[in-house]
Amino acid sequence: MLAWLLMSLVGNNARAQERDLKLEEAIKLGLDNSKTLKLSQSRIDQAISQYNQAKDKALPTGSVSLAYNRAEIPYNTLAFGNSDIHLPKSADAFLGIASLSETIFAGGRYKYAKQSTEILTNISRLDADKDKDQITYQVINAYYNLYKVLQSQKVVTQNLASIDAQIHQSQRFFEQGLVTKNDVLRFQLQRSNVELTGIDLESNRKIINYNLNILLGLPESTRLTIAEIPMAKRSIGTLANYVDSAVSNRQELRQLDLRNKYAETNIKTISAETKPTLSASLGAYYVDANINPLPKSGNFITPVTIGLTGAWNFGTLWTNKNKLAQARLEREEVSINKGITVDNIKNEVNQNYQNYISAMDRIQLLQTSIEQASENNNILTSKYKSNIASATDRADAETLLYQAQINLELAKADAGLAYYTLLKSTGKLNK
Repeated sequence: MLAWLLMSLVGNNARAQERDLKLEEAIKLGLDNSKTLKLSQSRIDQAISQYNQAKDKALPTGSVSLAYNRAEIPYNTLAFGNSDIHLPKSADAFLGIASLSETIFAGGRYKYAKQSTEILTNISRLDADKDKDQITYQVINAYYNLYKVLQSQKVVTQNLASIDAQIHQSQRFFEQGLVTKNDVLRFQLQRSNVELTGIDLESNRKIINYNLNILLGLPESTRLTIAEIPMAKRSIGTLANYVDSAVSNRQELRQLDLRNKYAETNIKTISAETKPTLSASLGAYYVDANINPLPKSGNFITPVTIGLTGAWNFGTLWTNKNKLAQARLEREEVSINKGITVDNIKNEVNQNYQNYISAMDRIQLLQTSIEQASENNNILTSKYKSNIASATDRADAETLLYQAQINLELAKADAGLAYYTLLKSTGKLNK
């Protein structure tokens, strides 16, 4: 009874550590647990903060202050001919100032500063979208790699069962004197080779499983299983449609468009620095020549001032010439980079498009090869049972079928991954 309970507990723990994972679920976990995306969001928040600071620069500025001064005057007499001026031995004074100023015109500097930081905020958002696509693709890539290994392991298990049956049959034939000991060893050697493949597959499974757990934020000991992935052929459009989609949706190109706007705004900002400024101000003063800081009739005055200030640093007309030239060169560089990026994206989309078509064609060919390998295996099985074919021919036929089955499972996974790779290159992986 105790042994049964222990076995039951072990079995329950093993089941608790297994998790059947669907692709949509894996993508959601990967995005929710990505530290890279959290860092991207932090950068967006910083850009928004800088944008708000740029808006604040256009607001009025104000200040208020209260100062106390005491003067000690040891020599307090001034002689002017026949008259003298006598000052007190000491004096106290309070000076309060309240001021408010507003820039009326600054050549558009504040407006362009706000536009620049808004553009940088949008660039940060596109960086986050790009990171999101990259994380999604990493999850999909790891998911399909795990699927490939698990499907290959299924094929290995099926082939081991088939080889065991052949070994059992060959041993019976050997006991009856129908085959030689070498024929039995041939099947046993085939089984050893398949077992070696199984060991390599299990090692790969553990590595991919562990990495995927880390990527998804799951416990490291979780054993992931994947249900059969449907391989219905996805409809595929023309290459031109995928290229047009990439040109419209790729974050890199949208970022370059924003960087071109940023360069334009930078040119306007430098031009604005050469223009005069006009500001208005309002000031109120409290002057009290009394040691008591509280106002007392006859001891204080409160002048109020209103003013307009115009200023022009006309030296920027010649000192900003080279800055303006550099800004225009930077705008030209952005334009050239966009052309290069468009060419690279077109090449990338074309390569991924051709890879997907090739992967689907490979599946069709492998399905045909499995049919041929199965028929060949059935023929040689019948001949071997009739003692017409040798054990070597029988084992070779079994190996060909086994290899064709593994190749088909790998090709299905490769085709699925090739489709998502094509989708990523068009910028529509998460759309």
